[in-house]
Parts: sequence; structure tokens; C-alpha cells
Amino acid sequence: MEDYISQLNDAQRLPVLQKDGPMIVIAGAGSGKTRVLTLRIAYLMQQGVDAFNILALTFTNKAAREMKTRIADIVGQSEAKNLWMGTFHSVFARLLRMEADKLGYPSNFTIYDSQDSQRLVSAIIKEMGLDKEVYKYKQIQNRISSLKNSLITVRAYFNDADLQEADAMARRPRFGDIYKEYVERCFKAGAMDFDDLLLKTNELLNRFPQVLAKYQERFKYILVDEYQDTNHSQYLIVKALSDKYQNICVVGDDAQSIYAFRGANINNILNFQRDYDDVKAYRLEQNYRSTKNIVEAANSVIEHNKTKLDKVVWTANSDGPKIIVHRLMSDAEEGRYVASSIFENKMQHQLDNDQFAILYRTNAQSRAIEDALRKKDIPYRIYGGLSFYQRKEVKDVLAYLRVIVNPKDEEALKRIINYPARGIGATTMDKIVVAAKNYGRSLFEIIENIDQIGAGIHTGTRTKLKNFATMIKSFQVMEETSNVFELTEHVIKKSAYLTELKKDGTQEGISRIENIEELLNGMRDFVEGQKEVDEARGSLAEFLEDVALATDLDNDKGDTNRVSLMTIHLSKGLEFPYLYIVGMEEDLFPSAMSMNTREELEEERRLFYVALTRAEHQAYLTYTLSRYRWGKLVDAEPSRFLTDIDDKYLEYTTPPDDYRFKSSLSDHLWDEPDKSKLRQSKPKNGTPPSVNNPSPEQLRKLRKLRPVASASNKATLLMT
Repeated sequence: MEDYISQLNDAQRLPVLQKDGPMIVIAGAGSGKTRVLTLRIAYLMQQGVDAFNILALTFTNKAAREMKTRIADIVGQSEAKNLWMGTFHSVFARLLRMEADKLGYPSNFTIYDSQDSQRLVSAIIKEMGLDKEVYKYKQIQNRISSLKNSLITVRAYFNDADLQEADAMARRPRFGDIYKEYVERCFKAGAMDFDDLLLKTNELLNRFPQVLAKYQERFKYILVDEYQDTNHSQYLIVKALSDKYQNICVVGDDAQSIYAFRGANINNILNFQRDYDDVKAYRLEQNYRSTKNIVEAANSVIEHNKTKLDKVVWTANSDGPKIIVHRLMSDAEEGRYVASSIFENKMQHQLDNDQFAILYRTNAQSRAIEDALRKKDIPYRIYGGLSFYQRKEVKDVLAYLRVIVNPKDEEALKRIINYPARGIGATTMDKIVVAAKNYGRSLFEIIENIDQIGAGIHTGTRTKLKNFATMIKSFQVMEETSNVFELTEHVIKKSAYLTELKKDGTQEGISRIENIEELLNGMRDFVEGQKEVDEARGSLAEFLEDVALATDLDNDKGDTNRVSLMTIHLSKGLEFPYLYIVGMEEDLFPSAMSMNTREELEEERRLFYVALTRAEHQAYLTYTLSRYRWGKLVDAEPSRFLTDIDDKYLEYTTPPDDYRFKSSLSDHLWDEPDKSKLRQSKPKNGTPPSVNNPSPEQLRKLRKLRPVASASNKATLLMT
């Protein structure tokens, strides 16, 4: 063990060797906090603390497994197995099974996942005869989840007039009844949902003092990883369990608190020293991951936040290259730039694909990146979601398009015939399948001739089938004279597909709409690109052929040598030698939905800090001057976060723009602006690239891509 201790730096060694009392380890990015947490547990065990008396809470099972493996290497497998270590939900599910009878549950209670919960809520709404357009089951289930995480039980809800009034104002006066019925049905079924695992643990510790005393005695040493991401319910559990002995060690970084949308409360870490007496505070400030330029650039970013703990992250690593900031005309060009840059770096430095990662704020941004990587034959993997063209909503729209091109495509037909719902159920489809087999015809041919064939289908349903066939035929007529963008825009409206998606007001629903928007953007890009191809017109058949290649190349063959694509939220805890952060634009990053309060904006800035500190050697930041939104090219403005970074850490491969983010309360707010000040600044080195001195050919393309705009429009600025 002494060998392990000697490998720690002074800052890491102190919290590892501190045995008793409350302590907080404020750990900067890349400072080795997991190592400290792991070795502290091993040290406690070597100092005679029984493994059964240690509780270690992590935020992922993967982190818990890795830590346990490291501890086992030091103290032995048999002792490491006795540790209570895992996520909040897994550890307290185990505790609840041991004490479930006190709450009236069987020890083998079922744990409902979100789909189970949503199905139950949907059934209750139907049974109560409520309007499902007002009482949307996903929204109701999300609200129940939020209330439980805030420790608002059914009784507490009915005792709170403000909560009831809020639901009445939202035209959901029966929400409380649904909540009550949901809880009762779960209880009768001997089931807890995911949120109950924390809620019921709090209930157990509060209602039964003898149980609390038992586990306070059991868990004499408590360690919590990623403490900045704990919510109110988790905070109260930890506070209650640690209250007797106060041997609690929390590790975290306030600058990486990015989960407020899940209920995480940054005040838990900010106020930790007020919760306990004689707290010892340690700071891990040496970054072992990144170059000096990256570390100091990240410091200059987070310095703009007012709500933070004092620390100065530093590194003894080399300066490394500056962070490259590159401006592009459009998101398609952004994708091509990133793919080309990866290709060049691979060739110049003999690098593998897994040395690269591309991070974005929203999943929808992956489409342009994926298209560009495919064209360069660069294999990639999407984390936290399917490849863009494999997402349900995208596959649904593509299924409509496949039926238009080839009505005999039965799988595509089955996928769309009753989505959105048209009253054509599974029984009807079974009869059509039987008829198609008997007559040796395709499903669509049976549907077209359903009046003659009959197939045991009653008149009302026959009418619905004929209406569906007529709709598809009208799309086929339009396809003869329209490009793929125009046709698809018409299809999603006429089929009511977009209307169906808009009914779901959850974050997941919004994300699906964004993905459809991005599909349309890709189609507009495709149509523009096909203008350069002889005898191509951007038709539906051409597009589907292009997408078919995408799905073939995207098959995961199990190899790990791929470029990583993921949202910034998913990148936390990871590191990559070469990192691309794309879409550095106002209303995208920071998100337009996260700029209403200082707290929201500061969380977005922390998210950028997390993104930047994933880079080990080289970071690239890209932004565009225009981006497709619903098939229309709209101007984009560079993100304010670019101006947060001290310029000495940046290298602009295209000149910085004078109209980078500024306060709207500028000198020109009331007066006629001085147009000379609106022109772009000169680059720091060399001659401006061709985008600033466009050739006649480039100018023609620019004008073709961009709308006619006023003098204040940034598109015009590029051509003056």
C-alpha cells in the first residue's frame, strides 16, 4: 500500500490519509479524483475499518466496478466484495429489500422502469375517462417523477394549495387523483418506480428511528463521488446517514455541475462546509490530462461564473498547441471541415480513429457530421443514442419515402400505416397479410383494391385504408416534379406526422422534432449538392440511395477503433487526445432554452468547461455563419463563450468576427451605425482566406446559398 501512497502528489496524499471527520475534496478536471477516492477506501480498510462499515456512492455502475477492481488489487478480492459500493439507486434498492416489510412492501418488490410507469399512467388516464390530449401520459409521469424527487408525496401534494392551483391553471385539475391512483396501484402490485428508491429510503429513515440508527452504526464511513450532481433527495439521505459519526468524504467539482435539468443542486457542494462542523477542505488542482493551453483556457472560461468555489487548476504538462477556432459558412461545411481535419491529423501523426471525439450540444447536430465522416470513409460510433438515420422518428419519415418510391416495401408500409394513428389496427393488418398471401399480391395492392377483395374488413376500416392509399398516391404524383426536400416537407405535414410529434411536450419529444428538422436540413443540403452533379435533380430515389449507404456503413462491427460522437453531457468523465466542439453559436450553445436566468447561463458555461477539459492535446472549436432550420438558411452568431476564452490561448484559422457576441446594449443601439466598424477585422497573420476574398465562383455559390438580406444582415457583411 505504501507504494501506492508514494505515487500520489502532496495534494492527493492528504485526503487519502485523513481518516476521521467530515471532509470535502474539490477536484479540478483531470486531477485524479477517482484515484484519490479509490485509494482512500483501500487505506481505511488497511487501517482496520471493516469493509462492511464503508458506504461508497457513485453516479455510474461502471465507476463503481472500476473502483472495486482497483481496491481488490490492493486489499484482496474477498474483502473488496464486502464494500457497499454503487450508485445511489442500486445501493438503496438493496437497503430497501432488507427493510421493505416496514413500509408494507414484499422484499422481492418489482422496480418499474420509465416505460412501465408510462404504461400505468396511460391506463389510469384512460380508465378515468380523461382527455388524453390534455392529460398527456408522458408529461404526467414526468411531473410525478419531479414531485417524488422533491419529496412531495400524495399527502403533501393535497396539503399544498399552490401545487393544486398550478395544475388547475394547466387544465389538469385531476392530476392529484392520477398521482394518488398511480401510487396505490404501484403499492398493490408490490412495485416501486425508479424515483421511489430514493423517496422510500427517505421515508424509511424518517419514519423509523431504529432503522436510521441501525444504518448510522453500519455506515461509519461514507464517501460520495460527483457530489455536485446530487439532488435534494440524495442529499437528505447522505445527511441523515452521516449525522452520527460524521465521517463523510465528498468529492466533486462545482465547475462540472451540469445536471440541473435532472434535479441536481449545485448548492449541495457549495454549502457543504456549513452542514458539518470542522470540515477539512482539500483541493486537487493539478491537471494531469491536458496541455497548459487547454487548462488555462478552461480556467479563463469558468472565471466568468459568479457562483463557484475558489480553486486554480494548473498543469505541469507542456504548453501544447493553441486551441483552434474555425468559422464555416454552414453546418454542412462544418461537417466537412471536421472530417477533413480528422483525416489530415490521422495521416500526419499516424493516429487511430479512437484518438478523436466530436462533441455537440444537441443530438440533432450529428447528422451533418455523420454525412461528412461517411464520405471520408471514417468509421464512427454514436454514444447515448442511435446513429441519426437509425432514430425512430427519422426511420418513420424514411419509411414514408420508401413506400412512395416502392409501394411493395412491406416493412416500411407496416411501420407507417397506423402511425400517426388512423384506426388501422393489428387485426386489420393480419387480415391484409392473409389476403396478400392468398392473392399473391403486395400489401399495398390489397389496400388499393380492398372494396373488391373485402378480406373480412368492415366498411369503416375499408374507408380508412382507401384514404391511406390515396394519400400515398398523391405523394407519388408530387414526387414526379419535386425534389426530396419539398416532397418530405409536404409528407410530414399532410400525414400529420409532425402534428403527432408536437403533442409530446417532453424533452424527448422536443428532441424528436429537432431530429426531423435536421433531416430536412440534410435534404436541403443534398439538393444543393446534387446541383453540381450531372443529370441529378435531388430526387427522392437519389436521396434514399445516398441514405442506404449511410446505414450500411454505420453497422457496428464491434471494433472500438472509431471516432466518438456524443453530446457534451455524455462526455463527462471521458478524455480524448483530439477534440472537436462543434456548433459554438448563440441560441445553440448556450442553448436558447437556457438563458433566462443567470443560474441557467452559468450551467451552460460549466457545460462548455466540461467539454473543453475533455481534450488532452488539441482542441478545435467550430461555428457557422448560417445553419439550416426547418429547411431555411438562417444567420448564426458566434457564441459568447468564445469571447470568454483569453485570446492568447486561441488560434483563429479564419479571422475573428467583429460581430462576435456583444451586449445588445451597444453604442449603436439608438444611432445610425458606423458601417465601417461592422466590417470584419483583419486576421492576425497572413492574407485573409478565400471566404473573405471570394472568387467569382465562390461569390455565385454564396449568393445561391444565402437569402437576400438587409445591410445589417451578416450574410451581406461577408459580401461587402
